[in-house]
Amino acid sequence: MSLYDEQCARESAQLESQLERYFVEMAVECPYHLPREAVFYQALFGPLPDRTMEIFLASGYRRNGNCLYTMHCPNCRACVPIRLQPSTFTPNRNQRRVLKKNQDLEIEFSSLELSEENVSLCQKFLNSRYPHKNNDAQSYYEGFFLNRIVSGMEIRFHLQGRLVGNAIVDVGANWMNAVYFYFDPDDSARSLGTFNILTLVKTCLELDISYLYLGYYIEEVASMNYKARFFPHYLYVDGAWQGRGRERNCK
Repeated sequence: MSLYDEQCARESAQLESQLERYFVEMAVECPYHLPREAVFYQALFGPLPDRTMEIFLASGYRRNGNCLYTMHCPNCRACVPIRLQPSTFTPNRNQRRVLKKNQDLEIEFSSLELSEENVSLCQKFLNSRYPHKNNDAQSYYEGFFLNRIVSGMEIRFHLQGRLVGNAIVDVGANWMNAVYFYFDPDDSARSLGTFNILTLVKTCLELDISYLYLGYYIEEVASMNYKARFFPHYLYVDGAWQGRGRERNCK
């Protein structure tokens, strides 16, 4: 464990002792459609200091709206937090091809915006990828993306004026949290999910951000396991970040 992670672990233990009474467990159907019950351990928060959010992320927590949560599923450990350290990342051959393929995209940085363009593309994405659920893009923005906890932004990808992808991210002094990414299903051949992560890495380097949190790696779910193709990466297992430095070490 690095000195940074040791310090975060010490501060996390202090935080947990102070805030444990605010957290509750909520059992629901698994949001990733695994045949097991999911249990969210979560609490509502108001605005948080930058360092507090950093410690939560370093302890494997995620954000959903004004909630911070981690998973307490009784019979499953499939959701594994994953992060990158942009300064050590090296793209592989396929990722370099994705960069080249998407050189024609315009990249725009903006505040979070519940605009007609954003909602329309997000709804198209949800209808294509999750047709079995009654997902509503406006509700995603109002209840998931927008928040009062931390500062966030959107990174939008345009092709000849048409929005083809949008990343929702939280940003701190030394960390970036990838909250969600949606894209035009008609442009799937561009590998926009991969291009988005490559863009986040580049943005972190430009902002001198040391840690990029990518959410959960779930080996059984294709839309979640591609994150482990970025090396080196780190998985939060048994309360510690464990490095995976070579491609053959991770499926």
